Amino acid sequence: MDNTAAATSFSNDTDTSQDDSTQVKDVEGIGGQRLKTFIERIERLEEEKSALAEDIKEIYAEAKSTGFDTKTIRKIIALRKMDTEKRREAEDLLDIYMSAIGMA
Repeated sequence: MDNTAAATSFSNDTDTSQDDSTQVKDVEGIGGQRLKTFIERIERLEEEKSALAEDIKEIYAEAKSTGFDTKTIRKIIALRKMDTEKRREAEDLLDIYMSAIGMA
């Protein structure tokens, strides 16, 4: 689907909570309706992102209430996101640094 078709399909889906009496127009080569569509899509995704962040926060609270250490869970999640080789390099470097300051 080209960008024009995508913009058109999303413009039909968006919530137009803004005052629609404002005329959207092209100004100095900038397509007003297309720009508005991009902005509305981003706003909708930002709302979804906020809702997801709240859901994640609740899951951490639930894990904490059942006795899990959320700091450790966050660390595991961060490690799982890393490439295996990058993770090994980071762990090796941590071991070297800890040995250098007498912690190993």
